[in-house]
Amino acid sequence: MAKKVSALSTKDQFEEKLAHIVEIGAERTAEEWMQDIEQEYGRVPLVFKRMGERPEVLISHLLYKGTVAQTSPLDPKYVELISMAVGAALKCPHCTGYHMQAAIRMGATREEILEVILLSGMISNSSVLANAYRIIDEKLERCVPCETKGVRGGKAAARKKAPTKKRT
Repeated sequence: MAKKVSALSTKDQFEEKLAHIVEIGAERTAEEWMQDIEQEYGRVPLVFKRMGERPEVLISHLLYKGTVAQTSPLDPKYVELISMAVGAALKCPHCTGYHMQAAIRMGATREEILEVILLSGMISNSSVLANAYRIIDEKLERCVPCETKGVRGGKAAARKKAPTKKRT
């Protein structure tokens, strides 16, 4: 949800939301919030629809999400661009598309979207390489299956100790 300008502090706004939830109940709150999401973004993500089957889950999720966004010093457009990048990096087409549409609604340009996708791909690639290289450094230098079976030195040691044939 977009940031709304208010004279109330963030804490007061949060407490006001909580009081409203208590006043009208979880089911009605979930319905209202789903309508707000649909009006603001054009559709309700499937994740929210499923959470809406348990209003307390949807409400707690949206309270958390909304409070993080509301208290962020980042412009809402950049929050959506970052969210789109994370969705892309996690290979979630639904998150990527949803946050891309939200970023566009908040003023993101085609060039900004393409740049963010390029950056998220670069970081995702680096993450794959960094994790794999760490695993190699930790595991390849020793033969874990050999160690668990009590064999010393693994395959490399076995090759070194094997007798060699002498040429005559």
